[in-house]
Amino acid sequence: MKRETVRSPRAPEAIGPYSQAVKCGGFLFCSGQIPLDPETGKPVEGDIGEQTRRALRNLEAVLAEGGATFGSVVKTTVYMTDLAEFPAMNEVYRSFFPEDPPARATVQVSKLPAGARVEIEAIAAVAT
Repeated sequence: MKRETVRSPRAPEAIGPYSQAVKCGGFLFCSGQIPLDPETGKPVEGDIGEQTRRALRNLEAVLAEGGATFGSVVKTTVYMTDLAEFPAMNEVYRSFFPEDPPARATVQVSKLPAGARVEIEAIAAVAT
């Protein structure tokens, strides 16, 4: 089975030894995106809504580079440092997946890279 790494110049560089995404077997496996500004590599300021929006825009860039869209996402995982912010995160998330949203898990974690409050990873179906 062919395995292809995907890198988008419109998303932040990986901050560790991993790929932004890997395409394999008709799927695009996207690493978690945190709210880093892709131009500066620095975390965005703002509330959980702004952080969620930036993380999803970063994810959108990776999806596009891999030949996918939000409409082809089949599963996401959202990591948050405070589930009390779930309603605000969910409101922004819903705007990116307005119809037929993917399956999703949301979990609270003690800490995320670069002081982020949210990280979102995805799996999308892609043409082979």
